[in-house]
Amino acid sequence: MRLDKFLKVSRLVKRRTVAAELCQGGHVKINGNTAKPAAEIKPDDLLQIRFGNRLVTVKVVQVPEKAVPAQLADTLYTLLEEKTLESSL
Repeated sequence: MRLDKFLKVSRLVKRRTVAAELCQGGHVKINGNTAKPAAEIKPDDLLQIRFGNRLVTVKVVQVPEKAVPAQLADTLYTLLEEKTLESSL
């Protein structure tokens, strides 16, 4: 499954276009490497997503074939870390 679609299906990001913009802006990494929206996601991949001054790290548990109900969305990943980044002003 594409990275941008996974971010939307897992509800880490509300819309797929926002997920694609995050990827194109260099705010998403897969296993430490900057990823494009079309990058393929596999189980056990580590995703780092930067939302402004917040950094979220998750481990992909499973990749669904299609969209899943909202109640099951958080079963697709395990939250490893969520931290606030220091601003460098």
